[in-house]
Amino acid sequence: MQWTGDTGMDGVNAKGQTVAMDWSNGPSPMHLLLQSIGACSLVDVVGGLARRPLESASVHLIAERREEPPRRLTSLHMTYHVSGEVPEVLVRRLIEKSHSTYCSVSNSLRDDIAITWDLVLNGA
Repeated sequence: MQWTGDTGMDGVNAKGQTVAMDWSNGPSPMHLLLQSIGACSLVDVVGGLARRPLESASVHLIAERREEPPRRLTSLHMTYHVSGEVPEVLVRRLIEKSHSTYCSVSNSLRDDIAITWDLVLNGA
């Protein structure tokens, strides 16, 4: 992690890839944490549907945080939007397994953070 001046910083991984952050103007470290949770779970869902005719997939996150420091997450609601000829029961199972087993990002959070989700399949 390298401070770049003012409220900016760059995260650089072992491959030299850089992610720019700005704690005032975003994306902030908390924004990136939430995006990482969404991305990690979406990988599980899309990967699990690899042999199905998937048209699109996204996840929208709404988080709540404590007002006082540490301003950690207290709850997170994720809405998955999936389109394609995919069985609803399979998509739901993939989402459940992502949260219970496979998503290492969300499973690294404190146990008292309530994570809920719902599914919008084919726009319905």
